[in-house]
Amino acid sequence: MVEPGRPSISSTLLGTGFAVGTEENRLTSRSVRSFVIRNGRLTKAQQAALENLLPLYGIPFRGQPISSEEMFGNDRPVWLEIGIGNGDALIHMASMHPEVNFIGVEVHAPGIGHALQAIEQVGLTNTRLIHHDAVEVLESQLKPGSLERILLFCPDPWHKKRHHKRRIVSDEFAALVASRLMPTGLLHCATDVAEYAHWMLEVLNQAPGLTNMSSENTFVDKPTWRANTRFEKRGIRLGHVMHDLLFQRNEERVNP
Repeated sequence: MVEPGRPSISSTLLGTGFAVGTEENRLTSRSVRSFVIRNGRLTKAQQAALENLLPLYGIPFRGQPISSEEMFGNDRPVWLEIGIGNGDALIHMASMHPEVNFIGVEVHAPGIGHALQAIEQVGLTNTRLIHHDAVEVLESQLKPGSLERILLFCPDPWHKKRHHKRRIVSDEFAALVASRLMPTGLLHCATDVAEYAHWMLEVLNQAPGLTNMSSENTFVDKPTWRANTRFEKRGIRLGHVMHDLLFQRNEERVNP
C-alpha cells in the first residue's frame, strides 16, 4: 500500500537493483563517454537518501523499455532532463508543473542524493531519478515517441579539441533525441560556453529530425519557466552569456 503523498511505482520496478556505486563501468557500457565520474564525497545525508529514498523515487536501469504508467502510475506528458547536477532546476520545474511527469538522469551519486532529499522535502510525486548514462537510458529504457520534452542544460563542454568526441551533442545524439520525442516534442539545450553553443547549433540545425524554433535558425530567448542551474549561476558570476537552443521534432524523424 502506497503511503499518502508517496509516488506510485509499478511493483515490477521495485527491488530490481539500483546502481549506487561510482564506477563508470556500472553506469555505462559505452567506450566513448560524455562524462567522467569525479571523486566527490557523499555526505551522510546524501548516502542516507540513496539508501532510503532511491527505492521510492528512483527507477533502476534495466535496459528494457519502461512505460510512463510503470514509472508514474499515470499517462501524463513526460519531460526528461539529462544531467540534473544537484537537481535544483529539475525540482523547480517539477514544482511549477504538477501536470507533467519529470525524469532526471544523472551519473554523479552526490547529485542524485541531493535531489532525492529535495524531492522528499518538497513532497513531489511527479519526479523520478535514474542513476545511469543518459544516452543508454534513451537508447534502451525509453520508448520511441514517449517524451514531450528533452532538456539538456550546461552539459560538459569538453574544451580541448581532442576531447570533442566526448561531447554529448552529436549527429547520433540528435537522431536519438528525435526518435524519442513525440510528434512536435521539444529539445531544449542551454550553455554558457559560446563555442559549444555554436557547435550544438551547427549539429542540431543539420539534424533531419529536428527543426530550429528560432525564425533565424539561431538561438532563442531564455524561457521564463527555466530555472538557473548551478553551473549557469557560476557562469553568470564569471560574466558568461547563456545561449538557449530550442528544436522541435519534425516528421522526418531519424531512427538510430
